[in-house]
Amino acid sequence: MEFDKNKLDARYLRAQKRVKEIKEFYTHLVCYIVIIPFLVVVNYLTYWEFKWFWFSAIGWGIGLSIHAFMTFGVPSDWEDRKIKEFMEKDNSKL
Repeated sequence: MEFDKNKLDARYLRAQKRVKEIKEFYTHLVCYIVIIPFLVVVNYLTYWEFKWFWFSAIGWGIGLSIHAFMTFGVPSDWEDRKIKEFMEKDNSKL
């Protein structure tokens, strides 16, 4: 019985970590969506001839893209198969 509780605790901790990662990504996305238009307005009101907001938008956009990739990744079949294989090995030891 104790092992099942530990197993559930580990699953809960992994799920909790995953939720935190997703929440952090969406917080990052909302900040981008709010701040970049603000920078466009500041650029427009100060010196519109040089559109410097693009540097922030592109640079931060690249960072946001990397964050999205790290959070959601690209689904890969071999990883899923390997995870299932390891889980089945763990279950067979019980």
